Amino acid sequence: MEALIPVINKLQDVFNTVGADIIHLPQIAVVGTQSSGKSSVLESLVGRDILPRGTGIVTRRPLILQLVHVEPEDLRKTSEENGIDGDEWGKFLHAKNKIFSDFEEIRQEIVAETERMSGNNKGICDEPIHLKIFSPHVVNLTLVDLPGITKLPVGDQPKDIEIQIRDLIVKYISNPNSIILAVTAANTDMATSEALKVAREVDPDGRRTLAVVTKLDLMDAGTDAMDVLMGRVIPVKLGIIGIVNRSQLDINQKKSVADSIRDEYAFLQKKYPSLANRNGTKYLARTLNRLLMHHIRDCLPELKTRINVLAAQYQSLLNSYGEPVEEKSATLLQLITKFAAEYCHTIEGTAKYIETAELCGGARICYIFHETFGRTLESVDPLGGLTTIDVLTAIRNATGPRPALFVPEVSFELLVKRQIKRLEEPSLRCVELVHEEMQRIIQHCSNYSTQELLRFPKLHDAIVEVVTALLRKRLPVTNEMVHNLVGIELAYINTKHPDFADACGLMNNNIEEQRRNRMRDLPPAVPRDKAAAGGGSQGGSAGEQVDGSTGSWRGMLKRGEEGGSADRAMSQYPVPSSPHRGHAVNLLDVPVPVSRKLSAREQRDCEVIERLIKSYFLIVRKNIQDSVPKAVMHFLVNHVKDSLQSELVGQLYKTVLLDDLLTESEDMAQRRNEAGDMLKALQRASQVIAEIRETHLW
Repeated sequence: MEALIPVINKLQDVFNTVGADIIHLPQIAVVGTQSSGKSSVLESLVGRDILPRGTGIVTRRPLILQLVHVEPEDLRKTSEENGIDGDEWGKFLHAKNKIFSDFEEIRQEIVAETERMSGNNKGICDEPIHLKIFSPHVVNLTLVDLPGITKLPVGDQPKDIEIQIRDLIVKYISNPNSIILAVTAANTDMATSEALKVAREVDPDGRRTLAVVTKLDLMDAGTDAMDVLMGRVIPVKLGIIGIVNRSQLDINQKKSVADSIRDEYAFLQKKYPSLANRNGTKYLARTLNRLLMHHIRDCLPELKTRINVLAAQYQSLLNSYGEPVEEKSATLLQLITKFAAEYCHTIEGTAKYIETAELCGGARICYIFHETFGRTLESVDPLGGLTTIDVLTAIRNATGPRPALFVPEVSFELLVKRQIKRLEEPSLRCVELVHEEMQRIIQHCSNYSTQELLRFPKLHDAIVEVVTALLRKRLPVTNEMVHNLVGIELAYINTKHPDFADACGLMNNNIEEQRRNRMRDLPPAVPRDKAAAGGGSQGGSAGEQVDGSTGSWRGMLKRGEEGGSADRAMSQYPVPSSPHRGHAVNLLDVPVPVSRKLSAREQRDCEVIERLIKSYFLIVRKNIQDSVPKAVMHFLVNHVKDSLQSELVGQLYKTVLLDDLLTESEDMAQRRNEAGDMLKALQRASQVIAEIRETHLW
């Protein structure tokens, strides 16, 4: 199981090569306040002075420290291969293959790299420094040294330095595969430990938190940390380990870490003899090594699954970027053909990528035809905008100067054409909606169906332009056809239409009823056969015969004016002034009908016309509702489907356009390389985990 930690280090190296932080590898995150002794703990584990020292905030970038144990038998071989004199050395990720055998140089490199990214104003940066230490004196560990928790900005530090540091710490310790090493000084109150507080926020159960109490030798006289180390003050599931740090005097006097560990052991034997074997730097190193190994073992199954899922995702991403273009002519023709096919498939509902959020393509066109257009037509009132006075006026205008015995057909045609004309606007709106959807399909195919087009923005724009022009060219043709469909209905009012038979029967029955009523009201002197045959001309000749005894037409008119019917008629309209009274007569002053109670005959005539209009309008509306979608499909949708590929090929498949159209976007090649590198890293990581299973380490 000891070999599990080098495996994680190898995985860390794999992902470091691509600069990726997409996999949360098991590691130990060191958390504590400023001057709590974090750096001393890490240096004790390394056994060498490698970290910057000073007052205030010193650690301003996360330091990912990998300790690699080198066996003595492998030490000579490794030293000869790297040309190193000594048994300990370090490597920085940012320094490539440079090897640091001088640990003072390692410290200076950390300071320089920190200032390069974080500046000189004591600010922090979340970009980590990767350092790997090879030594026969260390155990295999991966630790992350984080900036110390602070409360107030010092000097020219940002005002929100506390929030910045806290967010950075939470970012690392939120990793479920990390172990939290919470460092607290023994000469402070354990109950107020900021390190334990922030650890408990992300690890409330304490299953991955280990507490370290530093500076045991600096406690007030007469006090000890026995209760703290026994877990009686603040219990910690993974345990509490106490250590003794080097003092600043020891550091100034260059006291070695090895000498410090010996002095620490002597102090523990003297001050805490019953706990000496469960505290101290060496016990801490062994405990961390053991915890990390078990933690890695528990995390590997999930880690393996995560790597496999990411590998599949990056493989798909790489496929979408496509391979570098070698045969441009074939590639262009392939992309054009694929776009045309996907466009047609989207209309037909057989596209590979089915939209689930909203209707798209052919389904939306169907919705426009049968829901939007159909309901709009059904909402058109056959008699909308037509009042009874309008109907009555049309009837009277259609009779000319003679009073009508029957309802004139001309008034029906005049009014029904006016109503049919109202169907043209929603029909043209239907064409517009389908045209808009055909335009939307272009973007749908670009986003979902043919992602390869995103590689070539100029080709994408050219295809959009060609398809848009084709749709724009077909729009007036389709509108003209729809306009003609309405015009056809207006051109000939077919009163012999089979569905119109019932309405005609109604009108005939009404006419027959009028005829019987009129014959019943005729005076006895008029022969019935002559009245029946006289028709519309009877009004003049019969009148002269009946009223011939008066001796003149003037006498009939005079007698009519004296009658009551004349009085009723004259009461409806103002009588023009007599010219004999000194007033001019304007013959164009025709009285305008106003709202009034209609006579029984007028009401009956209006009802007949209204019923005829409604009946015929419903027939025409049914025809329009059926014929307009067919016209749109034939002149717009199907025509575009059938001619799309030939139009694209004719416009774009030209030798002079190849280089320009197949120019990749500026960042496409870079993204393809990044995705390829990440895929290779994930594949190598998968192989590493597979080796673990083969060697029975897992």
